Amino acid sequence: MYYAICDCDNCFVSCERVFRPDLAHRPIVVLSNNDGCVVARSREVKELGIKMGVPYYQIKEKAAKHGIITFSSNYELYADMTARVMSLIRKNAPAFFRYSIDEAFCVLSRHTRDSAKVWGENLSRLILKGTGMPVSIGIARTKTLAKIAVHFAKQYPGYNRCCAIDSDEQLKKALSMTPISDVWGIGRRLRASLDQKGIRTALDFAEKPYDWIAGQYNISVQRTWRELSGQDCIPDEDIAAKKSIMTSRSFENLIGDLHSLRTLIANFAARGAEKLRRQRSVASIVGVYIVTNRFRNDLDQYGKMIDYTLHTPTDSTINIISAACEALERGYRPGYLYKKAGVMLMGITGREGIQPDLFEYSPEREEKLHRLDSTIDIINRVYGRDTIISSAQHYHAPESDETHTSYTDMIRHDHRSPNPSTRWDDIIQLK
Repeated sequence: MYYAICDCDNCFVSCERVFRPDLAHRPIVVLSNNDGCVVARSREVKELGIKMGVPYYQIKEKAAKHGIITFSSNYELYADMTARVMSLIRKNAPAFFRYSIDEAFCVLSRHTRDSAKVWGENLSRLILKGTGMPVSIGIARTKTLAKIAVHFAKQYPGYNRCCAIDSDEQLKKALSMTPISDVWGIGRRLRASLDQKGIRTALDFAEKPYDWIAGQYNISVQRTWRELSGQDCIPDEDIAAKKSIMTSRSFENLIGDLHSLRTLIANFAARGAEKLRRQRSVASIVGVYIVTNRFRNDLDQYGKMIDYTLHTPTDSTINIISAACEALERGYRPGYLYKKAGVMLMGITGREGIQPDLFEYSPEREEKLHRLDSTIDIINRVYGRDTIISSAQHYHAPESDETHTSYTDMIRHDHRSPNPSTRWDDIIQLK
């Protein structure tokens, strides 16, 4: 049996290029929320030496000098385009589970190495033709090795966007060429520990005796070692569903009043509820955090994380927003200027087999909320995100201020592209 991972190349950049063919081979960066840092780079930008995560203000002059095109993050566009990619993968894979916004694992239970390679090349061509999105595919006996294979598919055109690792010779060469930091599951702290022990490549790690690995590291690291040795031991369900969902933002300007924070928290909670429903899950704990700007030594500092336990696990937007806003009010302290906030949904389980609260659970109310959320999700998919929102998500200016600002206007996105695939107002017009 083989595993394949399908990974969109430079995903956010590729999404922007789909409706802008004039940007092919042009240097492009996509920025984080509030246009803060670089979160996606085209190949041309990488060749200029611009690093991932660098603050945008530090490269503005370089961007102007080299004609780098800049985009603000447009998650509505990226979600729609990647959903189209995933639908094609789902139709053409024997078994499929999504791993992230731009990655999906496929299980090829009846393929040989050669037939799997042909399948991968054909699928990559099909996705490019159907969506305009370039996708690379890595194939191997384990998920960790497939992640290594996809790196080679991206780097070397001779693979035709699909690299399959199978033989012992191929495996040894691939591991020797892979820095230990590029191995799936090797984090920054673990990398530093391995580096101190002289382990620089994936091959160095794989060639260590298992007893040595077991004596030094926990079960997760041992599992990575087994995967690199060709032993399939990461359960599909461990990566198919998220155990927690985080939605957070840094603000363009510092925010001190509770009303503005509540609007942002309500929107984060609504986004989390949408994600829950997409993966057919419910959450039992809603966590909210708020923090000030730790880099401003001239300001008083404060940070707080507040958990709210739900009586009955839910995916209802109304219930989750209500819990998040109550948690915010518990943790909010006046007199501070806040720079970042977020909502984390935890205690996530499948929708089936929910244990309801004996005294507060109402089947009729839950059914009404479920129908309401389903209807709103459909309308927002057809007419664009935030076509219908909860009243808590809308920022109401004070009576003395005649302007009415939506929460999206509180977040900076000076270079945001249109959404021609999800909004009628942005649909492409042919002259």
